[in-house]
Amino acid sequence: MTTPTPAVALVSGGLDSLVSAALAREAGHPLFALSIDYNQRHQVELAAARRVARALGAVRHIVLPIDLSAFGGSALTDDSIDVPKDGVGDAIPITYVPARNTIFMSLALGWAEAAGARDIYLGVNALDYSGYPDCRPEFIAAFEQMAELATKAGVEGVPFRFRAPLQHMTKADIVREGARLGLDMGMSWSCYDPAPGARHCGLCDSCRLRHKGFVDAGVPDPTDYAVVPPLP
Repeated sequence: MTTPTPAVALVSGGLDSLVSAALAREAGHPLFALSIDYNQRHQVELAAARRVARALGAVRHIVLPIDLSAFGGSALTDDSIDVPKDGVGDAIPITYVPARNTIFMSLALGWAEAAGARDIYLGVNALDYSGYPDCRPEFIAAFEQMAELATKAGVEGVPFRFRAPLQHMTKADIVREGARLGLDMGMSWSCYDPAPGARHCGLCDSCRLRHKGFVDAGVPDPTDYAVVPPLP
């Protein structure tokens, strides 16, 4: 039998990246988990990422520091910008971190090439999300094409595959998939602005989308919210 090649999974600590990484494991890949400490407003999600990597049996987990707060421009990296709490809107929100997925995917690509991995798993989603441009299918496809041109492996005819298994799922679909996989989804973290006691705030975009996903899926929500997120 052919030994499965490793897969690099971007693990933020969030629900989507938990399910995506679990699907990489289900596909038989030895799991290399990559989390980015980009000097975000809080470290709670990195603690969740460590829990996720341990629970999924990652062969190796790297928490890579890169200070995106030096650039600013986002409520997630600049303490002077408030995280919006008034519901999910149509415009790209201020919680968008400039070029974050481009940066993260480049780092994952670098590790994948060094480690001999050809599959890179991402928890991006283009249905129930906050409208970030770097979550769209056309972006993922364009980045994969770029990776083929930009790497030694790609030039030598061994391309990388950027797997986005949740790309076309609703948040409810993702919750159902997590339940099918038998995951403890309570170990994940989604909130942009934690309440005291490391509780989900319940009012930011991410909390609202998370809770709606559990409700729509008919799966009990294990999340500890300071305020129960209102449903639309």
